[in-house]
Amino acid sequence: MTCPLLYRLRVIDKLPERPSAAALRGTLVHSVLEELFNAPAARRTADTATTLISEHWDRMRVEAPVDAEILAEGINLEETADIADAVIAPIRPLLEAYFTLEDPRRVEPHAREMGVSTELPSGLSLRGFIDRVDISPTGLVRLVDYKTGRSPGAGFEAKALFQMRFYALLWWRTADQIPARLELLYFGDGQRISYEPTEDELRATERKIMALSDAIARAAMHGFTATPSALCSWCSFQDACPEFGGHTPPLPALPE
Repeated sequence: MTCPLLYRLRVIDKLPERPSAAALRGTLVHSVLEELFNAPAARRTADTATTLISEHWDRMRVEAPVDAEILAEGINLEETADIADAVIAPIRPLLEAYFTLEDPRRVEPHAREMGVSTELPSGLSLRGFIDRVDISPTGLVRLVDYKTGRSPGAGFEAKALFQMRFYALLWWRTADQIPARLELLYFGDGQRISYEPTEDELRATERKIMALSDAIARAAMHGFTATPSALCSWCSFQDACPEFGGHTPPLPALPE
């Protein structure tokens, strides 16, 4: 929906894409929150989360040294006594914001980073990963998604809500139950967006997904066009985009 050419280069061509420092911080925060719920409720504190940040940073340095280098870029090693503390410093406020939004000692998730997949009647397969699924004692389901950026301004919530309705549709089609609530937790500014989906909205989401699938199929036949926007300055594929004088590679052969 953002840019058909970006979709093609990322999903079909699978061109290498250098992660941003912000995206890597988001990955660390998600990993910390997933592991935080492994601890007994009484130990799900900000201090425990801080310890987990350090542990995940040490693990990243060993298992993903290139990502660790990206996070450490811009840090003056001669003026920094502790590089780990400098890397972790911008992550701490994100986790502090999380603790203002909810008390993890009072939450017992049904699932975390839950993979869900289903096949629509049309034969189209859908899959996704839900950050957290909560189920109340009365059986009500809440789907929670963590966002390390800032909440969208008025009039710009549609993209985030579409993602949550997508997850709600997956849950509905696999569990035969419409989630009672969808929640987006934004750590960039400590905001929460809550939403209660209806069956009509989820059916409309399904129709939109089918329309997107049809649009992708047409683009595979006639070409994936670039859609310039303010987001272009963040794009990793400008060398392959004609809007920036780049050369788009031939479309890879698609499976029949």
